[in-house]
Formats: sequence, structure tokens, C-alpha cells
Amino acid sequence: MRRGERRGHGGALGKAALEEQPPPQPPQPNGGAPAAAADRPPPPGAERDSPGLRRSTESEVYDDGTNTFFWRAHTLTVLFILTCALGYVTLLEETPQDTAYNTKRGIVASILVFLCFGVTQAKDGPFSRPHPAYWRFWLCVSVVYELFLIFILFQTVQDGRQFMKYIDPHLGVPLPERDYGGNCLIYDPGNETDPFHNIWDKLDGFVPAHFFGWYLKTLMIRDWWMCMIISVMFEFLEYSLEHQLPNFSECWWDHWIMDVILCNGLGIYCGMKTLSWLSLKTYKWQGLWNIPTYKGKMKRIVFQFTPYSWVKFEWKPASSLRRWLAVCGIIFVFLLAELNTFYLKFVLWMPPEHYLVLLRLVFFVNVGGVAMREIYDFMDDPKFHKKLGQQAWLVAAITATEFLIVVKYDPYTLTLSLPFYITQCWTLGIILVLTWTAWRFFIRDITLRYKEIRRQKQEHKYEKDKCLSNGDGHSSILDEQNGNKLRERKL
Repeated sequence: MRRGERRGHGGALGKAALEEQPPPQPPQPNGGAPAAAADRPPPPGAERDSPGLRRSTESEVYDDGTNTFFWRAHTLTVLFILTCALGYVTLLEETPQDTAYNTKRGIVASILVFLCFGVTQAKDGPFSRPHPAYWRFWLCVSVVYELFLIFILFQTVQDGRQFMKYIDPHLGVPLPERDYGGNCLIYDPGNETDPFHNIWDKLDGFVPAHFFGWYLKTLMIRDWWMCMIISVMFEFLEYSLEHQLPNFSECWWDHWIMDVILCNGLGIYCGMKTLSWLSLKTYKWQGLWNIPTYKGKMKRIVFQFTPYSWVKFEWKPASSLRRWLAVCGIIFVFLLAELNTFYLKFVLWMPPEHYLVLLRLVFFVNVGGVAMREIYDFMDDPKFHKKLGQQAWLVAAITATEFLIVVKYDPYTLTLSLPFYITQCWTLGIILVLTWTAWRFFIRDITLRYKEIRRQKQEHKYEKDKCLSNGDGHSSILDEQNGNKLRERKL
């Protein structure tokens, strides 16, 4: 069954929640009651979806429509299990006489109940693999995280930092930041034991983190130019802000060779290769029990963790002012989220290797892809997607709230003045961007419009001279034009 036909099927919460959802089809002439025609395989030769149902950058998907227990809604089952768990705690378990412990457990239980509600009842997003409930779970986690950030924002600086002790007793203590600068010699002749010790010292756990991070970011953004711009601009931000955070101070070869070229560049390259494979992959799905061989079943299980279909992102920032501003906004939010990673652990006194820092990165990996897809749909098809997606809205709110926490908790660090040469560089860059924007979307359009009007006037003058060069001094073209003018005057 083709994807367009399967969208017309009246299933509840099964595999109808597709990852790459096309626009809804118009109702059937008979009211849409009989769905048997939509359940039959397509006729021979009908191997492509209708152009009106699928964008040019969207891959074709074929699905047999199998709706197993894995894809059915389990709202009553979840409600029954949740009620039984709460009943056990209420009737059979003795409540400890520990206020702090009961407070923690009550907060955790409240969050779990909200997650159960969200996983079963929240609206589906654009992704459905490995299961729509997985992405609903991360949507609810986004809400919980945003509420936690707002709570931290409304505390005093001292109370907010000490509150982190309720999560981990080892937090709430100021920690020194590691300085990655210092001796920047690639080959240190003064160290006879190991002249390359500076390189080995920089090869810590953050090197594979850089690689995998940019590999996943490439899968989110799906554009080589945008990834490279964000990668290079973040290194410039580290140069600009190293007077505020000590761990931004790195050697030149650490910035440009290890980060931009090796870690980030290799991650972006591998990500683009994966994108190429995903765009060429055949998306033909069968139910697990409809596959005869065990090898095919195992392959189908593995492919369950790959996208249901694929959409190639074509950002086209120079095509219109709206898209240009949107792409600039995406780059700005990406860079702000990257900076929040360093500033948050600085103001909340969290060591870089703490599990909360890692959990935040895992969180953004899961919600970032959904947010980017929703932003692209909002940009690319505003007539169908009339409002920003729910996950994209939450990611933007989370990024802004994190930044506000940093502003409130350590305004002194943020207000440290930039060095004069850094200010000059950023001023020059902003002027160049604004100048190009004005030329591309205003001056250039006015110039092209003026040239078009001038060309039309020249063509009209040429036609008039050609007509007057005839023997009688006039032509049928001029007569027709004069006749039209007389009719207009009479009307």
C-alpha cells in the first residue's frame, strides 16, 4: 500500500502516525465511509504517489499497512497499571517518616504520572520510528525540563545552587574550570621524554564527543554549509569569550585542526554520507510476520530504528528575506544552545563530566531532530503548517530560559567587556551581513525592477519606430492600441 492511500485509512494510533507526514487528502465523494479500497494494493503501474501529496524532496514510501500489537493504542492498559501502582503505595506501603525523602519521591511520582499521560495522549510529531510513543516521551520531558528551569530561574543565586544538592549531594560547590591553553607547542623540545605531550594532553573524552556530536547535528540540519558555518562561528565565539570562561582558552591548533578539521569536519563528512544513503534508500515496509525468512525478520527489526521515510532539506537562504532571516535565527539559536552548555555548568557549579551535563546533551540530541523538521516544515510549507511545531516551540523556550538563568546567576561574567580587537571584528562582520542583506533583498530587487521597466520601454519604443517607418506612417498595431484607448475612455 502506498503512503498516500495509507493516510486515508481510518486507523487509530497505529502506524498511521508516520514519520514524514504528507498533507491530508480531501474527503471521498461518498463521505469517506468505505475504506476497503484503501486497503487493497495499488494497481499495476501505480508505483508513484500523486505529485500533490508528496514534495519533490520527499522520498516514496510503500507500506503493506500491517497494524500489530506494537502499534496499537494502550491507553487503558497504561491507566490500569498506573492506578495499581498508586493503589499499592497508598494501601500496602508504609509511608516513611522522612520529609525530604517523601518530597523527592512525591515529585518523581508526579513527573512519572505526567509522562504516562503524555506518552499515551500527547499529539504525535513528524517522526514515528522506532515508535511514536518514543517521541511523545521526549516531548513531555521537554515540558518537565522547561518547568524545572523556570523554577531555578525564580530562586536566588545561592538557593538555586544549593538546590542542586537535592539532585546530587556533591553539587553546590564551586569548581575550577580547566584551562586548555598554556603551552601550545605541538613539538616541545624541552620535554625529552615525550615532545608531543601537549597533543596527548588534549586527547580526552571530549574528542569523540565532538565527533559524534557533529555527526548527529549534521543529521538534524541536513546541510553541509550550515553545519560548517555553525562549526566555524563557534570557534570564533570561543576566541571572543575566552576572557569570560577559562576553558574557552585553547591553542590555535586545538581550535582549527583538532576541532574544526578533524572532530567537527570528520563528523560532518560522515553525517553527509549517511544523509546520502538515507536519501537513496528504498522505503518499503512489511509487517514482521509477513516476512518469511529469519534473516529478513532480523533486518526488519534493525530497520525499525531507521526513519520511516526521508525528506531532503533545501534551506535556500538567499531565495527570500523570510528564509534568510529564518536560517540566521536557526544558526543563532544553535550557537546560543552551545554556549549555554558551558555557561550553565559554570554558574550552577557542575563539573564537565557530571551526568547531568551528559543527560542534557542526550536530551538535545533527541529533541533537536524533531525541532529542526518542524522548523523546516513551517518554512517550506507555511500554507499547510500554519504554526510552529510543539517541539520546536519548546526547544526555543528552553534555550531562552537557560540563557536567562545564566544572565541572572552571573551577570558580572557576562558583562566583562570584550577586547577592542574582538569588538572590531564582530562589528565588521555584522556590518557585512547587514550590507549583504540590504543589497540582496532590497537594492538588488529595486535595480532589477528598474532594468526590467527600462527594457520594456525600449521594446515599446522600438515597436513604435518600426511601425512609423512603414510607407503610410501607421500600422495595425497602432490602430488597435488607439482603438483600445478610445473604448476605455467611453467606458
